[in-house]
Amino acid sequence: MTHDDTVPWQVIDDVGPLVRATHRRDFPVTDAIIDTYRRDGVVHVPGAFVEWVDPLRAGLDRNMASPAGYAFPSENLSADEPGRFFESYCNWQRIGEYLAFVLSSGAASLAARLMESPSAQFFHDHAFSKEGGTAKATPWHQDLPYYCVDGTRTASVYVSLDDAPAETAIRFVRGSHRWGDTFAPRRFVDGHDYPTDGPSLPTVPDIDDDSRDVISGRLEPGDAVVFDFRTLHGSTAAPVERRRRAFSTRWLGEDVVYCERPSPTSPPLTDLETAPGAHLPEDRFPILWP
Repeated sequence: MTHDDTVPWQVIDDVGPLVRATHRRDFPVTDAIIDTYRRDGVVHVPGAFVEWVDPLRAGLDRNMASPAGYAFPSENLSADEPGRFFESYCNWQRIGEYLAFVLSSGAASLAARLMESPSAQFFHDHAFSKEGGTAKATPWHQDLPYYCVDGTRTASVYVSLDDAPAETAIRFVRGSHRWGDTFAPRRFVDGHDYPTDGPSLPTVPDIDDDSRDVISGRLEPGDAVVFDFRTLHGSTAAPVERRRRAFSTRWLGEDVVYCERPSPTSPPLTDLETAPGAHLPEDRFPILWP
């Protein structure tokens, strides 16, 4: 399925009443964790969302079983590749378990504290699954150039829903958010750069063939990895023995604003009626902390 075939992502006209009717858990963090995030662009928070593993698995199972009924589904394997590499965006208004996580978990508070921002605005959700037998790398990439936003205070709260050995878990290049580079977004299905209608961005360097400081490690269900949109990350092509699912929420700090990109954005959010340089509208992208 292509993004052109997707159902509408927004099914709630104004999320304000829901925001005012719900309460989000405070997630205190230490100064050491904040320092690590500022320095490395990524931090591991063990056991952060253990109580959310079963609900998020249930939501993702429905998402995968009937992908056409949900927003922006994507299959990232060709017909001759084994396994399944599924992802889908922007279903927090369609899948009850996702909605509950966004509106009542500690993710908003955690993101705000690590971004060192007085506020955390919700951007979108992103669910993933690599099924057993899949041997497909997620290419090294930054998230920021895929998005219709720009800024420095950003956080992706990635919740592991299964055991993920270090060999197949998500990997990060330590400190790459501070390089000052914005690399061309890449297609997951083949690793090629997205086509562009404007000046080309540099291609991601060959991380595996140089001496970059790569962070990786085993993840257990409920562990969170929080990372800056500018931090390079990906995974190896080592075969996944058992399914590896994850659920991410993306958060915007006080300096993040709408922008227009020279290549297609993913998710392809359109009709936002927002001028470049302005904050995203809160009726669609609510401020959930404080």
